[in-house]
Amino acid sequence: MSSLHEIRGALVRVCRLLDEREYVGGRDGNVSARVSATTIVVTPAGLRKGDVGVDDLLLVNRRGERIEGKGRPSTEIGMHLRIYDRRPDIAAVVHAHPPAATGFAATGRGITGCVLPETIVGLGAVPVVPYALPGTPDVADALDPFLASHDALLLENHGAVTMGPDLELAYQRMETVEQAARILLAARILGGERALPPEEVRRLVESRPRYGVREGLASCDPPSPAAPGADSRASSRAQNEDALVEVIVVRVLKR
Repeated sequence: MSSLHEIRGALVRVCRLLDEREYVGGRDGNVSARVSATTIVVTPAGLRKGDVGVDDLLLVNRRGERIEGKGRPSTEIGMHLRIYDRRPDIAAVVHAHPPAATGFAATGRGITGCVLPETIVGLGAVPVVPYALPGTPDVADALDPFLASHDALLLENHGAVTMGPDLELAYQRMETVEQAARILLAARILGGERALPPEEVRRLVESRPRYGVREGLASCDPPSPAAPGADSRASSRAQNEDALVEVIVVRVLKR
């Protein structure tokens, strides 16, 4: 396990990246890392992530009680602690509001289709967790049914949370979620994404051990057979949606 000094430095670097990539705004987002079986280092409440320094970080116990540091731990500390409780393999959690991915979350749409090889292999499905009031125990409770089989989740009308065995991978998964969301938005402007054939999806899933992907990670959702007349209805609906989606995508990609 890395030293506390190394973990603090890595956590500050992740905060800077979240700020630089505009995955957070204002005081949004929070990051934590497991230091030991009983201790977590976490970002403070009320501080812009781009301004977080090593001395701003707090140490808390498994009940979220402050051990060391000034101020208060993030109001979402309960969500982080629930993830660590349910997933002993996880040592870092990143919560942010990347624009495209949060757009999916705000419309109740997960990133679950079998479209992008990198997502199929490394993340599988990224479903939407039902809305819960931010900063309350309800957020942790809403996560519970998803934690065993997912390493990345969208929080309905809220943002995204990713997790990993270290801060680097937890952050990289946030980048992958946002990149997938941007690609899917662009694909929908161009007429809609195309799912990979089931045989190709199977081969990708079978390749996971080569990349160190854990067992039990949920796979993507194969496309459902179309109902009679669904093509024409979907086409009409897609045309209406595309006008709105195009405005959003153009603004996101300009950044």
